Amino acid sequence: MSKEKCGEIGFFDRYLTVWVILCMVVGVLIGKYLPVIPNVLGRFEYANVSIPIAILIWIMIYPMMMKVDFQSIKNVGKNPKGLFITWITNWLIKPFTMFGIASLFFYVIFKELISPELAKDYLAGAVLLGAAPCTAMVFVWSHLTKGNPAYTVVQVATNDLIILIAFCPIVAFLLGVSGIAIPWSTLFLSVVLFVVIPLIAGAVTRNAVIKKRGANYFENVFLKKFSNTTIVGLLLTLVLIFSFQGDVILENPFHIILIAVPLILQTFLIFFIAYFACKALKLSHDIAAPAGMIGASNFFELAVAVAIALFGTQSPVALATIVGVLVEVPVMLILVKIANNTKGWFKGNEVS
Repeated sequence: MSKEKCGEIGFFDRYLTVWVILCMVVGVLIGKYLPVIPNVLGRFEYANVSIPIAILIWIMIYPMMMKVDFQSIKNVGKNPKGLFITWITNWLIKPFTMFGIASLFFYVIFKELISPELAKDYLAGAVLLGAAPCTAMVFVWSHLTKGNPAYTVVQVATNDLIILIAFCPIVAFLLGVSGIAIPWSTLFLSVVLFVVIPLIAGAVTRNAVIKKRGANYFENVFLKKFSNTTIVGLLLTLVLIFSFQGDVILENPFHIILIAVPLILQTFLIFFIAYFACKALKLSHDIAAPAGMIGASNFFELAVAVAIALFGTQSPVALATIVGVLVEVPVMLILVKIANNTKGWFKGNEVS
């Protein structure tokens, strides 16, 4: 696996929270003092999908999809216990604990602070985050915890495949429970646009480049050309989204903190569920750490994309998913430190 894929976390990635905050400020200022920009861009839509933002989201996701080596799926059977923990945590536990924790805070603990309508929208955003486990950023977290790189690739590849099957019904079920009607066609279209197509495009590009120039060129030269593309696309997307969200944020700045609280608690909970399950099954630390990281972090690009497609750029649902981006990096870096400091817990466990 290339250094780019699992090397030390880069400058833009390390300070992602800072860039997100700056983009939030810039976007809000544009919405406040240059409203003509979001007004004009808001006219370019198709099937409730913003064309400018769709282009930027493609820029975000495409480079990540090129990093996924689906040939590694043939090695799934070599480490079944760790993969089972990952799958069960991500798909049978995480979406539902996210729903429960978010509901508790938005409808009960924060009942006097936000309206029922906003609580419903923030819950929808949390559910979208909870139903989308992380993909490419897991390579970074895995390396920082000295995780097994080949195993991490298998986790990412299989989770991307499961997303195609499980994301739609889980989101539809949970949002239906929360009283929100789901347009299945729009949700399915979002998954096709922002997962299936870029996944296929990434696989085709990967295979074509490797066939023509070799794996070494692809890993060490070609991928590096896109090293900052995802972050740039993400930041530009945030500027646009926050320009649409300017009024909402200025009127309710405290709500960003309210949204962050359950998201942070959920992140720690899911990490320790997977981490301790691996310990109980006597798996090695280089398996346990990535298993915890992939469940704790989110595929926030997909969550943002679906939130925009389903509810629009001005919806509080989109704002809730953006808060997920805001808290992700600092919280994950804390978990990396915890995993590294508890490596001794796994001493003597057999290498899986």
